[in-house]
Amino acid sequence: MAEPVRVRRLTDQEGQKLQQILRRGNTSSVRYRRAMMLLASAGGNRVPVIAKLVQADEDTVRDVIHRFNEIGLACLDPRWAGGRPCLLNRDDEDFVVQTATTRPTKLGQPFARWSVRKLAAYLRRVHGRVIRIGREALRCLLARRGVTFQRTKTWKESPDPERDAKLDRIEDVLERYPDRVFAFDEFGPLGIRPTGGSCWAEQGRPERHPATYHRTHGVRYLHGCYSIGDDTLWGVNRRKKDTSTTLAALKSIRDARPDGAPIYVILDNLSAHKGADIRRWAKRHKVKLCFTPTYASWANPIEAHFGPLRQFTVANSDHRNHTAQTRALHAYLRWRNKNARHPDVPAAQRRERARIRSEKGIRWGGRAAKAA
Repeated sequence: MAEPVRVRRLTDQEGQKLQQILRRGNTSSVRYRRAMMLLASAGGNRVPVIAKLVQADEDTVRDVIHRFNEIGLACLDPRWAGGRPCLLNRDDEDFVVQTATTRPTKLGQPFARWSVRKLAAYLRRVHGRVIRIGREALRCLLARRGVTFQRTKTWKESPDPERDAKLDRIEDVLERYPDRVFAFDEFGPLGIRPTGGSCWAEQGRPERHPATYHRTHGVRYLHGCYSIGDDTLWGVNRRKKDTSTTLAALKSIRDARPDGAPIYVILDNLSAHKGADIRRWAKRHKVKLCFTPTYASWANPIEAHFGPLRQFTVANSDHRNHTAQTRALHAYLRWRNKNARHPDVPAAQRRERARIRSEKGIRWGGRAAKAA
């Protein structure tokens, strides 16, 4: 039997880049949907589930995953069109790219970065290899090879000494016990302010929202829980994130599988997620906590499902207060779970679990509403 198609293990840079694309949402729809495919696959979701998540064909999802495994994040920008044949051979192009990505000071030039003009002039007089290319052709060559002019940035490498062991454990439980694995994380902070987004409108007449100057409502955090086996998402808004709110979420997850058998919860390495009370309770109730490595929250399967939640409820919204915002979030979650189609779970089993979760979730939601 063939192995299921999934992405290779992400590096810290790749995971954080994909997470950044989904959180910000200010990129092209192609990059956004492809990033969602990759992050969902890294979270253990199978191809049919990802296809439903992004409303794409299953073969398209497989092609994107295979392409990522071959060339990495370059697959986010597919090159569908052809063009005029390049006048430089492959070796010359490689030399141009290598020169452009090398600091000028290392090549004896008295400046810290290249401009297109300076780079073209340097290539024409470099010793032993003369490359004549115009500025626009040079810019197009670099863009075609994935080299663009951009700001330098810092990057967080995971300093966790157990990084590989934690990722191995997450992959193992997702592979062996998909029906008993849950993911938990906080979504926010959620403020009360008009939030820009996108919508269909008459050309030249976009929907407009007022600006705000005084924000007196504070913030909330959606404590979200995601069932891998059921492909369902639920959560409650809280004023803060601490040990007590995390424990309430874990109890909700435990109630979703009331048979007493062990369950596995994937959550990030936040101090509020691993207090002594939480560890004691988890040990008594057979809840196995699987922490993501430090600075690697992208390994949490719930991250891929927070992207649509932000785009379809928070973006392009102007809620009057947190009550209205919470109702909008819960309405979307109900719609999402009602329209979820998980290929590995029979319909009768999904309905029974949804009934149990609805009963437990309503009671938990009532406590959360009073606390908020």
